[in-house]
Amino acid sequence: MTWLQVAGYVVWLAVILLSFPREFWPKFRYEKDYQHLVMASIVILFMLWGLRAGIADGLQVHFLALTVLALSHGWQIATLIGSAATLLMAALGFVAWPDIGLYALTGVMLPAMFSFAVFWLSYRFLTRHLFVYIFVAAFLNGALTMIVHLLLTSGWMFWSGTYSWAYIMDNYLSLLPLLLFPEALLNGMATTLLVVYKPEWVRTFADRDYLDPFNHKK
Repeated sequence: MTWLQVAGYVVWLAVILLSFPREFWPKFRYEKDYQHLVMASIVILFMLWGLRAGIADGLQVHFLALTVLALSHGWQIATLIGSAATLLMAALGFVAWPDIGLYALTGVMLPAMFSFAVFWLSYRFLTRHLFVYIFVAAFLNGALTMIVHLLLTSGWMFWSGTYSWAYIMDNYLSLLPLLLFPEALLNGMATTLLVVYKPEWVRTFADRDYLDPFNHKK
């Protein structure tokens, strides 16, 4: 393993241990419905991430769905779920074991943190309205999170010496405009369906904030 791969493991595991939500395990252990939600999230992520286009080794593109995951679970639990999906991908040969730490950092943890930060900023500084939640915190946020993911992955490939920056720009980042709208649409539609039919599954959504006209903050 290279020093970069070791550093990826250390940072990834350290953040998981330091940010592990204490309420997760009791809830997961005793609530069957929550177990099903978590396990279904892992399986759906694995299926989405497995459907990827291989431009070159390490430069694959696929749907993320991390924005709807972070909105539903918060960034800490989203990181746990995404890490579990990453381990499943490694077990089935989609990700090399030495790369798990860096893959989880660039593909799960940092994008999930960013996505939750965008939600928090929209909650803090924008009008709390359902349209703002769907369009900004979900749709636009999904596109921005994809940008962050591709930039992080590009940085990893460049600093590891795998590819030159010119090669990454021509063969990877050039695809960014094609990926933004589908990723934004996926997260926007999924979030819309959840807040309509299963709002109790969306941790960051509350009727009193987004549907009560007397509680809208400007």
